[in-house]
Amino acid sequence: MGIFDKIFRKRKKRNYVGANTNRLFNDFVTTTLSADSEIKGSIKTLRARARDLSRNNSFAKRFISAYVDNVIGATGVHLQVRSRDPNGVIDTFANNIIEREFKSWGKSVSADGRLSWTDAQRLFAETYARDGEVIVKLIQNFDNPHKFAIEFIESDFLDSEYNEHSKKIRMGVERNEFGKPINYHFLKYHPYDTAFPTMEHYGTNYNIIPAEQIIHFYHQERPHQTRGVPPLSVCLRDLKMLDGYLEAELVASRVAACKMGFFKSGDSNSYQGEDIIETNTPVMTASPANFEQLPSGVDFQAFDPQHPTTAFKDFTKQVIRSIASGLGISYNTLANDLESVNYSSLRQGALEERDHWKCEQNKIINQFHNKIFDSWLEMSLLTDRLEGLPASKFNKFNVPVWKPRGWQWIDPKKEIEALQIGISNGFITLQDVQSNYGRDVADVFEQLQVEKEIAKQYGIEMNFEPFGQKKPEPEVDKGGNTEEN
Repeated sequence: MGIFDKIFRKRKKRNYVGANTNRLFNDFVTTTLSADSEIKGSIKTLRARARDLSRNNSFAKRFISAYVDNVIGATGVHLQVRSRDPNGVIDTFANNIIEREFKSWGKSVSADGRLSWTDAQRLFAETYARDGEVIVKLIQNFDNPHKFAIEFIESDFLDSEYNEHSKKIRMGVERNEFGKPINYHFLKYHPYDTAFPTMEHYGTNYNIIPAEQIIHFYHQERPHQTRGVPPLSVCLRDLKMLDGYLEAELVASRVAACKMGFFKSGDSNSYQGEDIIETNTPVMTASPANFEQLPSGVDFQAFDPQHPTTAFKDFTKQVIRSIASGLGISYNTLANDLESVNYSSLRQGALEERDHWKCEQNKIINQFHNKIFDSWLEMSLLTDRLEGLPASKFNKFNVPVWKPRGWQWIDPKKEIEALQIGISNGFITLQDVQSNYGRDVADVFEQLQVEKEIAKQYGIEMNFEPFGQKKPEPEVDKGGNTEEN
């Protein structure tokens, strides 16, 4: 063997260990498929399994509820408009009109008239958390006072089996050479609405809707990805296996709690029992504190299964931790378990989780809220719904500021003291503080002013200063004169 062969062998051993193909990696099966190729073969199964778990698995249901509650909240993401005049001054008059009319539209936003704006936001988040993608149609010139409505379309209508290379159609989405959606090809009827079939179900006709009228939301994890997969996909196996394990433990514990037995005798006819089951076997029903004298020659053999469960708690906790990590939330949130937590650990976990929720909020705001407001504002200006605001100023008025929900502090006293120090030293602003609660500082000032006026109307003196330090009391000299320090 030459010197170059030895050098080559040594260098070969320095490759990535993860790329080895020895016996330790025999079961590490990988693919090099494109994102769409992987999704196309799995999207229906993943979505069906995620929906099944959302109906029947408590941890999957908990994740979906936590997602909706933390990303959207009870009252939804609130709109504020911050349009300004050419001189930079906020156009309060126009902003108030736009906000008032958008709130009016928010009472009934869906084409079927069943969803308010808050309902639509929560349905959007829940659909994504369960199905992995959300489809919303924007309907302009709709027959309502605002001439605008939205319609939720279940992702099953977007046929994942419809692919046509010549038209660049992948899984129902027609794209241009850059991968930008041009048209969406929807089935005219739900392909799995088998309880109410019609003759049209057996056709292959599609409703083709331009991409400008469609919001198709999903998390793009790879370039050139056309469809989305459920967030639960990463832990479907663990959830299903844990569900089966919990069921087995429950059954085993129930069997262990039952005290049963058998009667043994040399003569099968010597004991008649109280009843006879289908196999002609005599049986007896046992009652608490009752004892029966058995015939001669009959012996009782107890059946007392023992089921040790000492490892149950630690094992399930570790599995739930793994599931929570895959879903991007804390174990305490997913398991609803606050045992053995303290302020520091709970605060650290909450801060990391809230960063995840904020990222989700921003994604939905960018892809859903902004597009909804854009289409609504266009129709409202064109139909003169906004009390004469000119349509030519669309770009001026199209400056929405969305205020998603915030979170209460774990220890309010400590957190508020830290915020006071931060404000006093100029590290943070009042808007930074209010953003944590999902509010705008201008609204807080306005509310404080209203409360002061109400207090003055009823002759009540407010015993607090809302911001900063109290002004020093003026000194009074002997002559009764006052002067500022």
